[in-house]
Amino acid sequence: MAEKKSKQDEQAQLLNLLRIILPKVAPDAELAERIYSACEAELRAKNQVNSFEKFCERIELPDLDPKTIEEVKQHFAAGFGDADMDIVADEENKSLLVDVSLPDGTQFHKQIPVRPVAPEGSDEPEVTLKFVAFPVALPGDKELTWSLAKRENLTNDEAAMALTKTEDDFWASKAGQKLLKDRVEKSFPEFIARVPAGLLNEMGLKRHYKLPEAIKILRAPGKNQ
Repeated sequence: MAEKKSKQDEQAQLLNLLRIILPKVAPDAELAERIYSACEAELRAKNQVNSFEKFCERIELPDLDPKTIEEVKQHFAAGFGDADMDIVADEENKSLLVDVSLPDGTQFHKQIPVRPVAPEGSDEPEVTLKFVAFPVALPGDKELTWSLAKRENLTNDEAAMALTKTEDDFWASKAGQKLLKDRVEKSFPEFIARVPAGLLNEMGLKRHYKLPEAIKILRAPGKNQ
């Protein structure tokens, strides 16, 4: 709301500035008024488009069931009054095609995709957690490490448990079972090389390299090479 008021204030200041400048650069009063009216109409049209886009963003569309579409139509009827509206389901693209024509001739078009219903209290922007380094090694060879990453809100122990669970889920999946039938060894190296990135990401993990690399041991400063 504060952002909207700020934008309105900026536009009001711009129009006031035009009122002052136009008579100086366009002595023809009629021409100055036409320029001012055109700028005012352009700003109004832009505001209408922004309002329409934001209105569409708030529309909940979990599916294309007739009941859901009817609810969407009611929302648009409440928001745009006596405007002519054409709202049609696009089953192929899983979306809703919306055409709105205002009495003044202004027309809006929008394709609203089917999307999950936003949870309560989700007005606040979602915070994207960063990935931080999470190198791992097997007990038998601690100098060989896999370069992984974990969400910054996970501890090392939590990330390790998540990785173990992901490995178990992978081998239990259809893809994992097929690999085992094809005589692929059920091992961590095979898992980390073949597990889909999306499956790791769901658990807050990321793979930078599929193969391990040896830890580089640095020489102490001042020692002979």
